[in-house]
Amino acid sequence: LKHDAALFIPFAPPRVGRASSEQTAMSPTDFSKFDLTYYTKSALAGGICCGFTHGAVCPVDVVKTRIQLEPQKYNQGMVGGFRQVISEEGAMALSTGLGATAVGYFIQGWFKFGGVEFFKIKAAAAMGEKKAWENRTAIYLGAAAGAEFIADIFLCPLEACRIRSVSDPGYAASLPGVAARLMKEEGVVRGFYSGFGPILFKQIPYTMAKFAVQGRAAEAMYGSMGKTPAECGAVLNTGVSLGSGVIAGVVSAIISHPADTLLSKVNKAGAGGDGSIPQRMMNITKETGVVKLCTQGLGARCVMIGTLTALQFGIFDTVMRTLGAEKFHFHAPQ
Repeated sequence: LKHDAALFIPFAPPRVGRASSEQTAMSPTDFSKFDLTYYTKSALAGGICCGFTHGAVCPVDVVKTRIQLEPQKYNQGMVGGFRQVISEEGAMALSTGLGATAVGYFIQGWFKFGGVEFFKIKAAAAMGEKKAWENRTAIYLGAAAGAEFIADIFLCPLEACRIRSVSDPGYAASLPGVAARLMKEEGVVRGFYSGFGPILFKQIPYTMAKFAVQGRAAEAMYGSMGKTPAECGAVLNTGVSLGSGVIAGVVSAIISHPADTLLSKVNKAGAGGDGSIPQRMMNITKETGVVKLCTQGLGARCVMIGTLTALQFGIFDTVMRTLGAEKFHFHAPQ
């Protein structure tokens, strides 16, 4: 845990002294060990951590989506929203869309975490370790953006099914049923990809901010203690990882929330009229208002994203270690 915790501070500046030398000046990386098996393990770990965490916070997501779609009805905040849903529809209503959520985010996590590992390792190998170390922030941001774009191509149809089932619980009895009816009534593009623009605007900034902010937050925490991860115990390192993950999740949620609200609304039947997807998005923005677009359901989303982001980092590294894989991290070569 001491060694792996250092992976959570990719942006930390080297400290002067023996600890800094041991931490950043290492022997050259053997890139040949990062083969198809490694990328498969990292993709699997990503799928598990995203599928599990998003599935676990599904009840919060249900309430958040209801607040976004029907703010006049669900206007008592997150706790009030929970009570309202349970009193009107029963506790099982909080699991609406669980199947689409778990499957969709497993696939998304597979491509996102696996893709980030693939892109950053390939970039480091192409640039050389010295340049990669000097430009690691840009590599992380670029790798996150590229991986998230690919992941969203696969996530978008399942997210459309989840939102439709939450907004209209009687639409179909199962995930395959929702997908089949959407395709029959609206076609592939309108049914499954109406929210592709909003999901890109939501997920790409979120993913980029998640990695950058988490690294900076962890760096600040270690700096305030005057210690490096190597000088801390397992419990303290885990606490820093989880704490910085919460901070990253909240910041990322705030940055990506307007697009998340737009995504929820554009996937609601009849929302924004019958024009093109960009026109519908503009109509929804005008009808809702920019302020409400940025604030409806924000509290619930901060709770949800802050929790799952922290857990994702911990689960990903745990699964990687269980599979016998050592996560790649940047360092200054000797």
